[in-house]
Amino acid sequence: MEDPYCPRPIHAIVMPVPLQGHVIPAVNLALKLASNGFTITFINNEIIRHKITTSHPPANFDGSENDIFCGARECGLDIRHRTVGDGFPLSFDRLANDERYLEEGQLHAVPVLMDELVGDIVKEARDPPVSCLIADGFFTWPSMIAEKYDLVFVSFWTEPALVFTLYYHLDLLKTNGHYASHDNREDTIDYIPGVKAIEPKDLPSYLQETDVSTVMHRLIDVAFKDVKRADFVLCNTVEELESKPISALQEKQPFYAIGPLFPSGLTKGVVPTSLRPESNCTQWLNTKPHGSVLYVSFGSFLTSRKSDIDEIALGLALSKVNFIWVLRHDVVSYEEPYVLPIEFEEVKDRGLTVTWTNQAEVISHPSIGGFLTHCGWNSTLESIWCGVPMLCFPLTTDQITNKKLIVDDWKIGLNLSDGKPLTRFDVAAKINRLMSGKSSAELKTETMKVRQILRNALASNGSSEKNLCQFIANVKAKISK
Repeated sequence: MEDPYCPRPIHAIVMPVPLQGHVIPAVNLALKLASNGFTITFINNEIIRHKITTSHPPANFDGSENDIFCGARECGLDIRHRTVGDGFPLSFDRLANDERYLEEGQLHAVPVLMDELVGDIVKEARDPPVSCLIADGFFTWPSMIAEKYDLVFVSFWTEPALVFTLYYHLDLLKTNGHYASHDNREDTIDYIPGVKAIEPKDLPSYLQETDVSTVMHRLIDVAFKDVKRADFVLCNTVEELESKPISALQEKQPFYAIGPLFPSGLTKGVVPTSLRPESNCTQWLNTKPHGSVLYVSFGSFLTSRKSDIDEIALGLALSKVNFIWVLRHDVVSYEEPYVLPIEFEEVKDRGLTVTWTNQAEVISHPSIGGFLTHCGWNSTLESIWCGVPMLCFPLTTDQITNKKLIVDDWKIGLNLSDGKPLTRFDVAAKINRLMSGKSSAELKTETMKVRQILRNALASNGSSEKNLCQFIANVKAKISK
């Protein structure tokens, strides 16, 4: 029977920022919406499509189309796949030339190319017609395109609500001298709606910098002016974990916590999303005792100081724990591959180093007992979901604020560095605190409590499921007007 308020399925265009940590939740959002009756046209950047299709066996795709969603369609989901350029050839190194890429590509080329592509999709799609644009909150163009083609504009936020509200209130931070000042204030910030108090050292890294003339700062400023024009905001978080900032944001705009956005049971999904070839670690993990392995990963693209990575390697050697380390060749530099200290050779019998793996499969394995992490939001949610306490080594952006949530608010992790230079002895001591003894047991207990909150949210009557249903009802009502 047709819904009298929305006689045809909602057809939504979904577009993620072209980074691994944004693509994964956007794909999972697309799958979730399609499972709830949406028709989805998912737009990937050409470089993302290229990396995914070259990182996975051809059997995953629809012949020459390289369509990553063919498995989803085989499951009965109506998801179409399109790609868009960014003004640069595939061979252009976007990470090594990030300033130019952001300026010429994301700020200038992509809005024009997206306007053309969305216009084409709107003209082509008649069954059902496009009615909704869901775009990452870091984009600068969605409101303009949504208005031009008369689409409902949904902003999708892939980080915690706390980080969203800090960016949302840049004007308050500026007015009070905590941001965009040559001498930023260092006292406690206690005036952000829904945030009782936060220290400047716990702000996202971009909000701690004194030079705000960079292209990234301009992008954030424009993007959050755009976000404030969204009809709805979806956030990959859980209401019970961030109730105060979410409640305050809901007074400004319709804001829905619908996370965590995982494939069912955190299993390998029907849509490939990895931008790198994955090593299978299951056989090695099967040989290790329950809870004995430390998983180490610092994300998909950010670099660290060589001295820090050296000390982490030597700390792992001193700690005596079993470990899997996702050690990218470009973990220190995009120009020169990283070489481990010679002393690290001694620990290869109890450790496994790989350049990339399926994190969800590894972290959900019973032998994993801890996670040394950069505190990316996807990694944080996956670690909690699997009941794995964290040792926190944030590198930049939201990771610094995520660490505050993990260590100070939820008490499910430890700081690795505490702002001091890393030493192998401190690294080994912190690893052992995470993996064994009284401290480890306390962290595990708290992690299991937060894990239950996540699982309750995704239950049939949980907050995230209710919020998703409310969002869908509200979108249908808006479209039918």
